[in-house]
Amino acid sequence: MLLGELRWHDEDDPGAGGCHRLHTAPTGRPRLDDHTVLNGIAWKFRTGVAWRDVPERYGSWATLLTRFRRWAKDGPFEQMLQAAQARADATGDIDWLTSVDSTTVRAHRHAAGARKEGSATGRSAARVAG
Repeated sequence: MLLGELRWHDEDDPGAGGCHRLHTAPTGRPRLDDHTVLNGIAWKFRTGVAWRDVPERYGSWATLLTRFRRWAKDGPFEQMLQAAQARADATGDIDWLTSVDSTTVRAHRHAAGARKEGSATGRSAARVAG
């Protein structure tokens, strides 16, 4: 599950699986609701825009970025992912089979490196010969 696929659930929802209030420490000014912030973060990743381009209805872009960094560091995103995976696994909605692409990437033959001794061409070859 990608971050852009997250959806907020009510705290009373038995299937919320860890999507409840992520931070409870009191602050000096009113705190923007976690629900709004989480939706803003999910919107940012779903659309692929820059942080500064997230609509103001989700709060200040700086608040979204700060909470995203804090939550990524402290672990709530990992907890939500594990809860969502456990729920999907219990209902059979997740397939744990993975496929790995073994494509080999090679450099072009001209990208092999520096010139070898004696391989000079053009005017430099004439200078060496003359």
